[in-house]
Amino acid sequence: MKFLGSSEKAVDDSPERNEIEVHGKPLEDTGKSRWDRSWPTIACGAGLFSDGYLNGVIGQVNTILKTLYKTEYSNSSAQKNVNSIAFAGTVVGQLFFGYISDHYSRKWALLASTVILFIFAALSAGSYSGGTINGMLQALTAYRFLLGIGIGGEYPAGSVACAESSGELKEGHRNRWFIMFTNVQIDIGFVMSTFVPMIVVLACTDSHLRAAWRIILGLGCIPPLSLVYLRLKLKEPEEFNRETMKNTRTPWWLVIKFYWFRLIVVSLIWFIYDFSAYSFSIYSSAWIAIILGDDTAIWKSFGWNTVVNVFYLPGAIGGAFISDLIGPKMALSIFVFLQGIVGFIMAGCYGLLDSSSHVAGFVVVYGIFLSLGEAGPGDNIGLVASKTSATAIRGQYYAIAAAFGKIGAFVGTYLFPIIQSNAPGGTDSVRGGQDPFFVSSSLCIFSAFLALAFLPNIGQDTITTEDLKFRAYLEANGWDTRKMGSKEYQMASSSTVDTTMGRDAEVASEKV
Repeated sequence: MKFLGSSEKAVDDSPERNEIEVHGKPLEDTGKSRWDRSWPTIACGAGLFSDGYLNGVIGQVNTILKTLYKTEYSNSSAQKNVNSIAFAGTVVGQLFFGYISDHYSRKWALLASTVILFIFAALSAGSYSGGTINGMLQALTAYRFLLGIGIGGEYPAGSVACAESSGELKEGHRNRWFIMFTNVQIDIGFVMSTFVPMIVVLACTDSHLRAAWRIILGLGCIPPLSLVYLRLKLKEPEEFNRETMKNTRTPWWLVIKFYWFRLIVVSLIWFIYDFSAYSFSIYSSAWIAIILGDDTAIWKSFGWNTVVNVFYLPGAIGGAFISDLIGPKMALSIFVFLQGIVGFIMAGCYGLLDSSSHVAGFVVVYGIFLSLGEAGPGDNIGLVASKTSATAIRGQYYAIAAAFGKIGAFVGTYLFPIIQSNAPGGTDSVRGGQDPFFVSSSLCIFSAFLALAFLPNIGQDTITTEDLKFRAYLEANGWDTRKMGSKEYQMASSSTVDTTMGRDAEVASEKV
């Protein structure tokens, strides 16, 4: 039996079930115009810009707070907490909204996360508590955690709905559409998270940094607010209406038996990717400031960091097209392996790059390292997570994998300073810069092995094909699939299982 098809048009060769037999017509045959097919993909995925901006910008805010409050900030737990706490909130948001998006609605889960993003981005900018620095930092930490919950909602609700909506688009272009409005949006957010602080600090000058960091955070309110109208107009994706289990009980034991190993592999690759990607993003501005020297203006440090982040975009955009050409599995494996090789080269040459006279060389080599990461796991891990499970449990499957990614980011932001401080010579030494690259590059090579050995091939019709395979598996185990879908689709779908037998099998699986 083919498992998830290939780069060719996917064909379901499980026990005899096919899309027309089950639903009466193919998913792409909806009668919608090109715009009606496209704009839901845009509206669902574009909110991840907020993830890139609001997670990335805290690195620049961290640099400003360290400049303003020096030892009082650097010697407190606030530095680690402010950087990392949003990741903890994101994990909570991913798991919560993953459940909501599967059992209630993709649309309303998206709208709820949008409102949370707007409210707590605003409150973060206005952080205040009794007029003390410590109280202000504690308030900022609390708001960042709650902001993370909103960011987390964008993953299972937004990305999953984006993937399902892309199934209605032209075959051969679906992967690039998904990537352009998920990972590319995150990367544009990363670029703006350094460019905007550079402009704000230039406008405010070093004499008004207390206003600058609040303005930088406050501007994060704009992206979620701009999506409210489009998301209000959204309808549930067609595939969700066909395959949802919100009107019946989910046969969890059958789900676990079918997906447990694949979910572990996807989650581990995502953990490794975010461990490096978010940690490097947050601390790169501090590294560049060290290389440039203490006398360099903060805005110049942010400017060089913007140049670094721009390197995300060629990899992410180019990788979107490559994913359609060679498939997500091969794209992920090849580019993450190359990223590991470049990382080892950079670690070996770090002593030559670690000076203000060679900052351009550092930025270029580091930028290539980042670009390869985006063309590989950056573009494709979300695509893999959203297309290797059935629609009925996709929000929760994706949420668990993405949560492992954010746990990796959370762990990375805590471990990177420890790795640097424990290096011979300390954080500011050559080894302090080399060691994070040695660790990250080793993990990249391991990710390439995992992807090549254990990920399935993913074709253009994988979402539909995977749903058909899952239906066939459920029916083979006596579960009546006519209970899947909205009320309208329940009336129109078919099953090879007798209704009475389906009820008995469902009860038996729940007891197990």
